[in-house]
Amino acid sequence: MSDQRSYPPVSPLFAGLVCRCPACGKGKLFRGFLGLPAHCEVCGLDYGFIDAGDGPAVFIIFFSGFIVVGGALIVEVLYQPPFWLHALLWGPLILLTTLGPLRPMKALLIALQYHHKAAEGRLERKPGS
Repeated sequence: MSDQRSYPPVSPLFAGLVCRCPACGKGKLFRGFLGLPAHCEVCGLDYGFIDAGDGPAVFIIFFSGFIVVGGALIVEVLYQPPFWLHALLWGPLILLTTLGPLRPMKALLIALQYHHKAAEGRLERKPGS
């Protein structure tokens, strides 16, 4: 395990889009589809600080909903296809626009969290109080 400070700074955008470690840019960020290992296999960065929560899914849902619902409304108004055709058209698009960008979006939020040193808030105690 090498010292993570020996690596040049990595762009959060680059680390997020290629799903790599936010510290070194070389280690894989995910194990499986969205699972995270305990630490980076290259630089040893402890991934215990990561708390992406539901943020990536919320962003993706808003993006996907705008595209799919907008497209479905336009197709319905212009062509009025049967409902089975709507299901055939929009089902695969929903899968593409939700599952496709989910990993890079989660990796991007993790990289931004690392870059900005975001952490849980802590109360400061004044001495003597």
